[in-house]
Amino acid sequence: MTISQIMEKMISCSNGNIHDIEHLTHVWTYAKTIGELEGLDRETQFILEVSAITHDIACPLCREKYGSASGKRQEEEGPALVRAFLADTDMTPAQIERVAYLVGHHHTLHDIDGLDYQILIEADYIVNACEGRYDKETVRAFMEKFMRTGSGRRLARAVFQI
Repeated sequence: MTISQIMEKMISCSNGNIHDIEHLTHVWTYAKTIGELEGLDRETQFILEVSAITHDIACPLCREKYGSASGKRQEEEGPALVRAFLADTDMTPAQIERVAYLVGHHHTLHDIDGLDYQILIEADYIVNACEGRYDKETVRAFMEKFMRTGSGRRLARAVFQI
């Protein structure tokens, strides 16, 4: 299954929730861009892009089940959902497990164990900061503490003019 097919499937699963669809497409765009600028190998780039597309797969369930889509709840519910979502693709079990791991940790800012994970954190933060209209000091503090890729830092500086 191609990235475009996974994107189409995820958009269909979003049940017309425009915010969710726009969020996942924006996170995917930043993740894809950062990954390519950082020179990820094809396999890691693929895992990163699938993770970016599916990172908030648990949001609808969490809103229904818990009344909110908190990061903690998304991380708890997401891995099982993403495994089921990707089960009918031609992805290997190892690829699916890595995506499930990333989806299950995309709000965890410590023990980051790969560039795919790091870039997913950075891309999701940039989009969340745009959506939440974070002030420049908040973004600058996050960049200094958590952003590790040169490309992610350059993009954040360009977007937020810092």
